[in-house]
Amino acid sequence: MRFLRRSLTGLFLVALTLAGLAMAAWIVKGAVETRMAQTGGSMPARERVYTAAVVPVTPETVEPVLEAFGEVVSRRTLEVRASASGRVVELGENFVDGGRVEAGQMLLRIDPTDLEDAVALGRADVAEAEAEVADAEAALLLEQDDLVSARRQVELRQAALDRQQNLSSRGVGLAAELESAEIALSSAQQAVLSARATVNAAQARVASAGIALERTRIALAEAERRLLEATITAQFAGALSDVAALEGRLVQVNEVVATLVDPDALEVSFRLSTAQYLRLLDDDGGLVPAKVTISLDVAGIDMLGQGRIARESAAVGEGQTGRLIFAALDTPRGFRPGDFVTVRIEEPALDGVARLPAAAVSSTGTVLVLGEEDRLSEERVTVVRRQGESVLIEAATLAGREVIAERVPTLGAGIRIRPLREGAEETAAPEEAAMITLDDDRRARLISFVEGSTQMPAPAKERLLTQLRQPEVPQQMVDRIEARMGS
Repeated sequence: MRFLRRSLTGLFLVALTLAGLAMAAWIVKGAVETRMAQTGGSMPARERVYTAAVVPVTPETVEPVLEAFGEVVSRRTLEVRASASGRVVELGENFVDGGRVEAGQMLLRIDPTDLEDAVALGRADVAEAEAEVADAEAALLLEQDDLVSARRQVELRQAALDRQQNLSSRGVGLAAELESAEIALSSAQQAVLSARATVNAAQARVASAGIALERTRIALAEAERRLLEATITAQFAGALSDVAALEGRLVQVNEVVATLVDPDALEVSFRLSTAQYLRLLDDDGGLVPAKVTISLDVAGIDMLGQGRIARESAAVGEGQTGRLIFAALDTPRGFRPGDFVTVRIEEPALDGVARLPAAAVSSTGTVLVLGEEDRLSEERVTVVRRQGESVLIEAATLAGREVIAERVPTLGAGIRIRPLREGAEETAAPEEAAMITLDDDRRARLISFVEGSTQMPAPAKERLLTQLRQPEVPQQMVDRIEARMGS
């Protein structure tokens, strides 16, 4: 009985002890939660400061670069055409695609047999016409001599008539003799008329023979020209392309057998919008001879060439817009007609502009300007040009001030930032990466705060706890946690 009583008393004491321990644990837990809640509620509210890169607005004189795309063409391109029909009997040494030829060099020769026969016939016709001219001239001389003789007969008959008339006036002459003299004079005059007509006919024959001779000479010259055209030569030094003639092939008149291109007389044609075209006009409305640089990407290496704007197209062209511009190349080495190149044109210089990153200007034309106490304000700017990853703005109102280099959604007017200037990034990086060693009490306090935080996401909390348990901890992270703790 005594044993049972003592056992029950022991069990009661054990239960009372366990209950006391449970109550003590519950009181400690409540105290800890209350303390944690009081500590979190008493943290001072701190303004969040962002770090952002800033760039100064520095007025300067800038030569904007206008970029376009164009095609390389040749100013001297000649279609080599066959002037005669026939069979190709000979080809020049370099008459191949890409062959380089000199001015006057033989390209190909068409079978000249028929043309040589035509030249021979022409020469024979010329010789015959020359003989006809000589015969006509000789006949003209004879007829002229006949005319002279007939006129002398008229003079003699006139003298005889005068003598008979003198005798008749003295009464010693016979009327029959006077009449015979008059008839003889009339016959002589008639002979002169006939001789003159014959001379005129001889002169007409000479003229006709001369005309016939000129015609035969023209025909001979044409035959000789056609014979020369059977041999096609290069009109200027250049390179051949689109070669379409082979030895033994029949070609027709005016058939294109090749194209001759001058590789040293190249230019690039490119199209600009009307707004871009207006930037290249001078005060008189003429196109300025601006410098251009063309580049061709060849296996990752840019092949460059220099030149100047030479002219513009006279018309826009059906279905086209803007203006077609031509620039003559000063250094065409390596380029070929048909190359698709990038063209960069140096525009006239602009004064009083500043160059900023393109990300610094919003779509509405505003920038964030750094003001007093490193707070931001929004200002409107005038964008003069956009140059790839940068823009040119009028710098009169913002000269000497600093603007945000890249606008992000977290930045806006009134936000305070920690400016990161060019040249300070190198010194800031070591500070941000500085590592420190924590003592046990400080490490435990930081871990306890992170574990008890209800505002941190679980992934961020795990990442911080992992770093805090390392032998060395980033200085910047420790400062940030202790700032939130209010210590």
